[in-house]
Amino acid sequence: MSYLRRFLLINLVVVVAGCGFQLRQSPNYAFTTLFVNLPENDVMGASLRRNIAASNQVTVITDVRDVEKAQVIYEPILNVREKVILGRTSTGAIREYQLRLRYRFRLRTQGGKELIPDAEIFLTRDINFNETGALSKESEEALLYRDMENDLIQQILRRLAAVKSL
Repeated sequence: MSYLRRFLLINLVVVVAGCGFQLRQSPNYAFTTLFVNLPENDVMGASLRRNIAASNQVTVITDVRDVEKAQVIYEPILNVREKVILGRTSTGAIREYQLRLRYRFRLRTQGGKELIPDAEIFLTRDINFNETGALSKESEEALLYRDMENDLIQQILRRLAAVKSL
Protein backbone atom coordinates (compact mmCIF):
# COMPACT_ATOMS: atom_id res chain seq x y z
CA MET A 1 0.00 0.00 0.00
CA SER A 2 2.85 2.41 0.68
CA TYR A 3 4.09 2.02 -2.92
CA LEU A 4 0.67 2.99 -4.20
CA ARG A 5 0.60 6.06 -1.96
CA ARG A 6 4.07 7.10 -3.10
CA PHE A 7 3.11 6.57 -6.71
CA LEU A 8 -0.06 8.67 -6.34
CA LEU A 9 1.79 11.41 -4.46
CA ILE A 10 4.54 11.61 -7.09
CA ASN A 11 1.93 11.71 -9.86
CA LEU A 12 0.04 14.47 -8.06
CA VAL A 13 3.19 16.55 -7.70
CA VAL A 14 4.07 16.04 -11.38
CA VAL A 15 0.57 16.99 -12.53
CA VAL A 16 0.42 20.11 -10.36
CA ALA A 17 3.91 21.21 -11.42
CA GLY A 18 3.22 20.42 -15.07
CA CYS A 19 -0.01 22.40 -15.32
CA GLY A 20 1.72 25.67 -14.41
CA PHE A 21 0.17 25.98 -10.95
CA GLN A 22 1.62 28.84 -8.91
CA LEU A 23 0.57 30.45 -5.68
CA ARG A 24 -0.95 33.89 -6.11
CA GLN A 25 1.72 36.55 -6.04
CA SER A 26 1.49 40.28 -5.58
CA PRO A 27 0.80 41.96 -8.92
CA ASN A 28 3.38 43.94 -10.87
CA TYR A 29 2.24 47.45 -11.63
CA ALA A 30 3.44 49.59 -14.55
CA PHE A 31 3.61 52.65 -12.28
CA THR A 32 5.42 53.45 -9.05
CA THR A 33 3.32 56.34 -7.71
CA LEU A 34 -0.47 56.52 -7.64
CA PHE A 35 -2.79 59.28 -6.47
CA VAL A 36 -6.02 57.89 -5.01
CA ASN A 37 -8.81 60.44 -4.94
CA LEU A 38 -10.85 58.86 -2.12
CA PRO A 39 -11.68 60.35 1.29
CA GLU A 40 -9.40 59.34 4.16
CA ASN A 41 -12.33 58.13 6.28
CA ASP A 42 -13.79 55.92 3.53
CA VAL A 43 -13.47 52.26 4.61
CA MET A 44 -13.30 50.92 1.07
CA GLY A 45 -10.80 53.60 0.07
CA ALA A 46 -8.58 52.77 3.03
CA SER A 47 -8.67 49.09 2.13
CA LEU A 48 -7.84 49.86 -1.51
CA ARG A 49 -4.90 52.06 -0.50
CA ARG A 50 -3.67 49.42 1.95
CA ASN A 51 -3.84 46.65 -0.66
CA ILE A 52 -1.99 48.70 -3.28
CA ALA A 53 0.71 49.75 -0.82
CA ALA A 54 1.11 46.14 0.38
CA SER A 55 2.79 45.25 -2.92
CA ASN A 56 5.76 47.44 -1.88
CA GLN A 57 6.00 48.55 -5.52
CA VAL A 58 3.67 51.52 -5.50
CA THR A 59 3.68 54.64 -3.35
CA VAL A 60 0.11 55.75 -2.72
CA ILE A 61 -0.39 59.51 -2.58
CA THR A 62 -3.53 60.80 -0.88
CA ASP A 63 -2.78 64.50 -0.38
CA VAL A 64 -4.21 66.68 -3.17
CA ARG A 65 -1.26 69.07 -2.83
CA ASP A 66 1.12 66.26 -3.91
CA VAL A 67 -0.91 65.09 -6.92
CA GLU A 68 1.79 66.29 -9.36
CA LYS A 69 4.20 63.69 -7.88
CA ALA A 70 1.97 60.82 -9.01
CA GLN A 71 2.52 59.01 -12.29
CA VAL A 72 -1.12 57.93 -12.48
CA ILE A 73 -4.37 59.18 -10.98
CA TYR A 74 -7.14 56.86 -9.81
CA GLU A 75 -10.53 58.57 -9.99
CA PRO A 76 -13.69 57.02 -8.58
CA ILE A 77 -16.74 58.15 -10.54
CA LEU A 78 -19.68 56.31 -8.98
CA ASN A 79 -20.25 54.16 -5.91
CA VAL A 80 -23.90 53.16 -5.47
CA ARG A 81 -25.49 50.60 -3.17
CA GLU A 82 -28.96 49.39 -4.05
CA LYS A 83 -31.45 47.08 -2.42
CA VAL A 84 -34.04 45.69 -4.84
CA ILE A 85 -37.05 43.54 -3.97
CA LEU A 86 -36.95 40.26 -5.89
CA GLY A 87 -39.92 38.38 -4.50
CA ARG A 88 -42.99 38.71 -2.33
CA THR A 89 -45.23 36.23 -0.58
CA SER A 90 -48.91 35.81 -1.46
CA THR A 91 -49.77 38.31 1.30
CA GLY A 92 -47.40 40.93 -0.13
CA ALA A 93 -44.64 40.57 2.45
CA ILE A 94 -41.09 40.75 1.12
CA ARG A 95 -39.48 37.36 0.70
CA GLU A 96 -36.20 38.09 -1.09
CA TYR A 97 -33.92 41.04 -1.80
CA GLN A 98 -31.04 41.58 -4.14
CA LEU A 99 -28.15 43.71 -2.91
CA ARG A 100 -26.34 45.54 -5.69
CA LEU A 101 -23.08 47.42 -5.73
CA ARG A 102 -22.30 49.52 -8.80
CA TYR A 103 -18.85 51.07 -8.97
CA ARG A 104 -17.26 53.11 -11.76
CA PHE A 105 -13.71 54.42 -11.93
CA ARG A 106 -10.96 55.39 -14.32
CA LEU A 107 -7.19 55.54 -14.32
CA ARG A 108 -5.24 58.21 -16.17
CA THR A 109 -1.74 59.62 -16.35
CA GLN A 110 -0.77 63.14 -15.33
CA GLY A 111 -0.89 64.13 -18.99
CA GLY A 112 -4.50 62.98 -19.32
CA LYS A 113 -3.89 59.70 -21.19
CA GLU A 114 -6.56 57.23 -20.10
CA LEU A 115 -5.05 53.92 -19.07
CA ILE A 116 -8.37 52.48 -17.90
CA PRO A 117 -11.26 54.38 -19.44
CA ASP A 118 -14.51 54.69 -17.48
CA ALA A 119 -14.84 51.09 -16.20
CA GLU A 120 -17.84 49.74 -14.32
CA ILE A 121 -17.98 46.83 -11.90
CA PHE A 122 -21.42 45.55 -10.95
CA LEU A 123 -21.81 43.05 -8.09
CA THR A 124 -24.97 41.41 -6.77
CA ARG A 125 -25.91 39.18 -3.85
CA ASP A 126 -29.30 37.67 -3.09
CA ILE A 127 -30.64 37.57 0.45
CA ASN A 128 -33.76 35.90 1.82
CA PHE A 129 -35.88 37.91 4.22
CA ASN A 130 -38.05 36.91 7.13
CA GLU A 131 -39.63 39.53 9.41
CA THR A 132 -39.05 37.44 12.53
CA GLY A 133 -35.28 37.75 12.06
CA ALA A 134 -35.13 41.35 10.83
CA LEU A 135 -32.24 42.36 13.12
CA SER A 136 -30.09 39.41 12.08
CA LYS A 137 -30.84 40.18 8.43
CA GLU A 138 -29.47 43.69 8.89
CA SER A 139 -26.15 42.31 10.10
CA GLU A 140 -26.19 39.73 7.28
CA GLU A 141 -26.80 42.55 4.80
CA ALA A 142 -23.86 44.53 6.20
CA LEU A 143 -21.67 41.43 5.99
CA LEU A 144 -22.69 40.84 2.37
CA TYR A 145 -21.91 44.45 1.46
CA ARG A 146 -18.50 44.12 3.11
CA ASP A 147 -17.88 40.92 1.14
CA MET A 148 -18.92 42.70 -2.06
CA GLU A 149 -16.51 45.56 -1.31
CA ASN A 150 -13.65 43.10 -0.75
CA ASP A 151 -14.49 41.43 -4.06
CA LEU A 152 -14.63 44.85 -5.70
CA ILE A 153 -11.19 45.79 -4.38
CA GLN A 154 -9.68 42.56 -5.70
CA GLN A 155 -11.19 43.23 -9.13
CA ILE A 156 -9.83 46.79 -9.12
CA LEU A 157 -6.36 45.53 -8.18
CA ARG A 158 -6.42 43.02 -11.05
CA ARG A 159 -7.45 45.77 -13.48
CA LEU A 160 -4.70 48.08 -12.21
CA ALA A 161 -2.17 45.25 -12.64
CA ALA A 162 -3.40 44.68 -16.22
CA VAL A 163 -2.04 48.10 -17.23
CA LYS A 164 1.25 47.23 -18.94
CA SER A 165 2.62 50.61 -19.98
CA LEU A 166 2.10 54.28 -19.34
